[in-house]
Amino acid sequence: MARKETAAEAANPGRLQQIALTYKMTRKADPKIGLVLAAVGIITFGVFLAIGFLIGHYYYLGILGLLLAFLATAIVFGRRAERAAFGQMEGQPGAAAAVLDNIGRGWTTTPAVAMNRNQDVVHRAVGKAGIVLVGEGNPNRVKALLAAEKKKMNRIVADVPVHDVIVGQGEGMVELKKLRTTLLKLPRVLTGPQITATNDRLRALGDLMSNMPLPKGPMPKGMRLPKGGPRAR
Repeated sequence: MARKETAAEAANPGRLQQIALTYKMTRKADPKIGLVLAAVGIITFGVFLAIGFLIGHYYYLGILGLLLAFLATAIVFGRRAERAAFGQMEGQPGAAAAVLDNIGRGWTTTPAVAMNRNQDVVHRAVGKAGIVLVGEGNPNRVKALLAAEKKKMNRIVADVPVHDVIVGQGEGMVELKKLRTTLLKLPRVLTGPQITATNDRLRALGDLMSNMPLPKGPMPKGMRLPKGGPRAR
């Protein structure tokens, strides 16, 4: 029993520290976050308390309002923190790979299956929607990388749908914060065994990551491919 209490006490400071760090990060991108959260909490609690006085049950509605105020504040904080995180990641090489790594169960992500010396890169995700190639970098150069990779996919796994997406702010591109939603909205056409078979066939091809070690998440801006390395797969 004492061990469980000790473990719980050790875990709580970690959660609180993580929340504090998230708040500090969010405040840098969103200086009004403190005022917004305070307003959401106070207004939510005040509305329920006022209703309680009107109907003669201020005690019960006051408690309910306090709980809902905490919930509303947490929801608003989560959304603004997510927006701030995407804002900081936007435009960084490898940001799309970081998003794909957190897309959810049923998806297998392979970062940097194709890349050129300008750090334009294509990542691959395999799920029930089939194969999704996600490019980031200069749109004109990325299109060439995507076309080459899509041609290879169609040759190796011709029976699996291949989609392509370019991450960015321009016309026909998908914003980083909408990348996960875009993939999850694609029609589901593969079963679990088909996904496994597709991953096995693609794994046999190898990829850029097996030949060149790259850090997970956004890649350093100064990073360059070694001379003689492949321009695109």
